[in-house]
Amino acid sequence: MIEVNTKNHPYQVDLEFGGSNQVGQKVAQVWSPRQIVVISDMNVAELYLKPVVKQLRDAGFTVSTAVVAAGEDSKNLDLVQTIIKQMSNDHFTRYDGVIGLGGGVITDLAGVVASLYMRGISLIQIPTSMTAQVDASVGGKTAVNLGEVKNVIGTFYQPDYVLVDPALLTSLDDRDLVEGYAESIKMSLLAGGDFATLTGQVNSVDDLKNKVVPIIEASIQYKRDVVVEDEYDEGRRQVLNFGHTFGHAIELMAHGELRHGEAVAIGMVAITDRLTRDGYTQAGVSDEIINRLLPVGLPVFSEYIGEGDFFDLVLRDKKRSDDRINFIGLAKVGEPIIVKKDVRKLEAFVKGY
Repeated sequence: MIEVNTKNHPYQVDLEFGGSNQVGQKVAQVWSPRQIVVISDMNVAELYLKPVVKQLRDAGFTVSTAVVAAGEDSKNLDLVQTIIKQMSNDHFTRYDGVIGLGGGVITDLAGVVASLYMRGISLIQIPTSMTAQVDASVGGKTAVNLGEVKNVIGTFYQPDYVLVDPALLTSLDDRDLVEGYAESIKMSLLAGGDFATLTGQVNSVDDLKNKVVPIIEASIQYKRDVVVEDEYDEGRRQVLNFGHTFGHAIELMAHGELRHGEAVAIGMVAITDRLTRDGYTQAGVSDEIINRLLPVGLPVFSEYIGEGDFFDLVLRDKKRSDDRINFIGLAKVGEPIIVKKDVRKLEAFVKGY
C-alpha cells in the first residue's frame, strides 16, 4: 500500500499484481454497501466490466454502469451531464459512489462526475492503462475538455481508494503501454536518483515489461510526494507539467495521430533544447531524455512545433498567467526549474531568433 496523506482526504493506492481479481472484497474494505455507478469505455468494458460488476454485486453493492466511447472525445460536459442525469434517475444520494474503470479519460471523467454530483460523492479509481496507473488516477486532478482546449473544466477531488493492478496492462498493445511510460520517464527525470537510473536502464519494450511493476511503484511514490506537498498546484506540483505545454499543443494539432504520452515525449525534448540554448539547462540533458525515449519507440520531434495553430494553443495553456507562461524544464536531471517567458516573445523563444 502507498499512503497518500493529503491534508483533508488521505487515501491509499493499492498496488498489487492481480489485485483486480479481488475488487469486490477490496472495495468492501473501504466502502459500506451502497449504490455504485461504474464508468468505463467500450474497449475496457468488453474486457473487464462484467467481472468487476459481478464481484461488486457479490460483495453487497448495488451496481449500475455508464459506458462511453473510447478516446479523448468522451472528456466533455455533455457526457458528464448525461451520467449525472442517469444517477439522479437512479436516485443516487450523496452517500453513494462512483468507480472509474479505465484509462486517463475515464479517471478524469469519473472524477468530474463524482465531484459535481450533489457537490461531491465518494470516488474510487481502478486505472487500466499505464498512463492512468502512474499518473492520472493519483493526485485528485480531474477535468474535461472544452472543444480543443484540454482540461479547462475541472476540479481537485481526491478518491477514497485507488486499485492499481499491473496485470490489466497485458491487454494493451505496445504503443499504448509505451505512451504511458512517457509519464514515468518524465517523473524519473524530475526526481533523479534511483528512479532516473531505473528508466535509464530500460533498453527495449520487452525490458520495460519486465520492469513495469517497480517503474509504476516509483512513479506513484514520486507523484504522491509532490501532491502531498502541493495538492492544489500552487507551487512544486507545477513541475509535473514538464513537456506538457508544448505537448498539449502538438497533441491537439495531430488530431489523434499522436497519443498523449507521445506528444509529451516530444514536448520534453523541445523545451529542453530551447532551455539549453538559452543557458537554463545543463548541456547533455536532451541526450539523457532522448536515450530513454528512443529505445522504446517514443518520438522526439514534431513538425507541428512553431507552425499553424501552435502558438495560439500554447497561449491557451493553463500555465499562462497574464502576459507570462511558466515553462517547466530541468537545470539537470533531478533538478526541475520553472522558467517564465513573456508571451509577446513566445515565437522568438520557440524559433530561436
